[in-house]
Order: sequence, then structure tokens, then C-alpha cells
Amino acid sequence: MDLKQIAKDTAKVMSSYLTYQAMRIVVSQLNETNPPLAYWLQNFSATANIQNGEAYIETLLHEKPDLAIRIMTVREHIAEEVTEFLPEMVLTGIMQANIDHRKQYLERTVTGLPLPESTPETETEP
Repeated sequence: MDLKQIAKDTAKVMSSYLTYQAMRIVVSQLNETNPPLAYWLQNFSATANIQNGEAYIETLLHEKPDLAIRIMTVREHIAEEVTEFLPEMVLTGIMQANIDHRKQYLERTVTGLPLPESTPETETEP
């Protein structure tokens, strides 16, 4: 198990997710101040590779540098605000989810009830 590589991969995913959230914030702001630009950014984001935050920013820098810089600024701000308490939240969330899963497993094992198809947390609204 290469923990350093896992940490690097996790950081990359987090960076891409924060890029996505920054884009959503900028679109929301632009909807108020410049709806045509908000529409353009939404369309651009639908076709650009937003799954890879750095590739998305690089492509946006070629198209509209001012928007790319704005998104980079917003994502940096989000990162500064969120990363302070994120590790504890992730660990606590995983620990609680593991407890819940184990509890459900033990209840099914003891009672012989079948595995539920979905739980309230995994259900999606129609």
C-alpha cells in the first residue's frame, strides 16, 4: 500500500472537486451580473473536462483567461476555508459510516433478514 500515492491521488481529486465548486459559484455570481457570460461558462463547463480540474483551468485560460483566473481565485479561497476542518470531517464520516454498516450487517446476521436494496442515504429522488 503506497500511502504517499494515495494522498497525492486524493489531493488531485479534491483539487478537481474544488475547481468544480468554484465554477458553480462563479456561474451563480455571473447569473446575477452577466447572464450571457454565465450561460457561456455553463456550456463550456459541460463540454470541457471538468473531471480534471487542472486541464479544465488550462483550457479555460485559452478561451477566457479572466474567468479562469476568477475560478482559480475562488477555488483557492474555498481550499483555505475548507481544508482546516476537512480531515476530521472525512475521518469522522468514514468511522460513523463503518459503524452503521457493521451494525446493519450484524443485525441482518443475527435476525436472518435479507440485505435491504437501498438505505435512505443511498436512495435517489426520481
